[in-house]
Amino acid sequence: MGAYMGYYLLAGILFLVGMVVSSRLKSKFKEYSEIPLREGLSGKEVAERMLRENGIYDVTVTSSQGFLSDHYNPADKTVNLSPDVYAGTSIASTAVAAHECGHAVQHATAYSMLQLRSKLVPITQISTTLSQWIILAGIGFMGFGHGNQTLLLIGIILFSFSTIFSLVTLPVEYDASHRALRWMEASGLTTREEHDKAKDALKWAARTYVVAAISAVATLVYYILIFMNRRD
Repeated sequence: MGAYMGYYLLAGILFLVGMVVSSRLKSKFKEYSEIPLREGLSGKEVAERMLRENGIYDVTVTSSQGFLSDHYNPADKTVNLSPDVYAGTSIASTAVAAHECGHAVQHATAYSMLQLRSKLVPITQISTTLSQWIILAGIGFMGFGHGNQTLLLIGIILFSFSTIFSLVTLPVEYDASHRALRWMEASGLTTREEHDKAKDALKWAARTYVVAAISAVATLVYYILIFMNRRD
């Protein structure tokens, strides 16, 4: 019982930390979105320049709907930027566009952690959908009877793939930011002050992944404790 209470306390703390980090990220993005880049390049132009200077010519930069919905798709080799980033000429749009191109550079250079994450995507999508229901059935919640140890173990194994995916995502995201910042500095795209602001924005973006990874690990440990208690 003490372990369970400890989990609930940790979950509550992580929930609050996640809200703070998310709120801080949005405020940072808003702040740096109002500061124009000295070079006056849009996010699209920044992305195309970074790709070109890294010898990448088979990746397309497109605009996608949503706020902070920016991502790189290795399947069709597209850098998808949200409207504010795609057309924006601010420090924020520069940082985000360069970060997503960092993933394209990872792909082009066969970065091992990105390759691992890509391989985990199909099974993670399936496991995320199934694990919660199987775990509930295994525990015996929501009218699933008295539970079943085998089902619970299967659910935990499935959920572990989601946890592994969250952990693998951390080095992928940090490395993409590192590549982006290194390129911005080497290319002379940003001044020292602009570079520091871009670094700050990407730092807060990365922290959202840290919170997600810690939450995933804590939840996995909680399910394992339930399994061990039921087994005993």
